Parts: sequence; C-alpha cells; structure tokens
Amino acid sequence: MGNTPFSAATLASLYPHVSDGAQKARQLERGGSVVRLRRGLYVASPDTTGRPLCLELIANHMYAPSYVSMAYALRRHGLIPEAVYTVQSIALGLPRHFDTPYGRFAYAQTSREAFPLGIASHEEDGARFLMATPEKALCDLVAHSPGVNLRSLRDARLYLEEDLRMDMDAFAQLSREAFVSYAAVGKKAQSVLTLAKLLAP
Repeated sequence: MGNTPFSAATLASLYPHVSDGAQKARQLERGGSVVRLRRGLYVASPDTTGRPLCLELIANHMYAPSYVSMAYALRRHGLIPEAVYTVQSIALGLPRHFDTPYGRFAYAQTSREAFPLGIASHEEDGARFLMATPEKALCDLVAHSPGVNLRSLRDARLYLEEDLRMDMDAFAQLSREAFVSYAAVGKKAQSVLTLAKLLAP
C-alpha cells in the first residue's frame, strides 16, 4: 500500500481467504503493521514499509474532497516562519477534526464555487497530494479566521507583518488576480480585496 491511506475493504481485498476484513485490519493493527487513522481508514506503518508518511496525503484522504490550506500551507510554501502543528484543510463538507497518532487534522468548510480555485497537485517522496497555492491559502486563512476583518491597507499590512510574520518580499510576488477571483465567490470578500490592493496591478 506504500504510504497511501486505505479502507478496511481495500485491505480485506488483499486477503481474499479472510471473511472478516475488519477483523484482519484489527489483527494487523495490533501487530503494528498498519495504523488506524479513523474508523475504517488505515495507513501502513512506516516501520513496515520503510517509506515516510505524507501528512498532506493523509489529510486529503481523511476527509474528502479536501485540500491542504491556510497557515499549514503557507508554512509549507515558506511564507510564514512559525511551525504549524495542525494539518489544516478546506473541504466541501461540514467542519471536522480528527486526532490521530500522527497529529490533528482539521477541516473548514467552503462553498462549491470557491473550492476549486487555486488548488495545485504536489508530489513528495512518491506521494501526490492537493494543496492550496500561496494566494488561496492566505484567502482561506483570512476567510476562516474569526475576528480578522481587514478594512484598510494598514489593517492588512499589520495582519501580514505582525500576526502572520509574512515574508513580505514573497507576498509581493503573489498574483493580485488570484485574490480578486477568490473575492468574487469566497467569504470575507472585502478583506480579501484589501489584501489585493497591497499588490501592484
């Protein structure tokens, strides 16, 4: 199975002589060969496969459809300095979170119109996963952060420089059009447009 999460049914298909797939999964879990991420979803132990786990790939499978975003993605893109210990994602379903042996995975909900904007496929150690572009990650973070209301350019700059400690040189290279596109369909449109005004047209 490599480092891709799989269901109990998929696991059972590998053992056609076993009638109870869930029982086989529990047996392998007790033996340390697989790790249960949530009910019905497992991943092969890296101690067994010799391959590192990809938290972003796990996040995509844990609650689908979804993509990694917000502060976690900004950190992965190198735009903010602080480590982010919860793997944050955006999903179409209701907000959820899961605590696993590999940490917490949290999901915020967005609209069907905003969901597909600014998602990119990444590959790392043989694992392919979906993650927001830097622009989309920042828009999602603003949209889903209670109390963040960027009414002025000063508000926006203080938020980026002091709250997020954003690399402002990297921010200056972002696409203004991506923020405008998000504002047309996403939450907190005014705040997102204020961020766009910080970027050269």
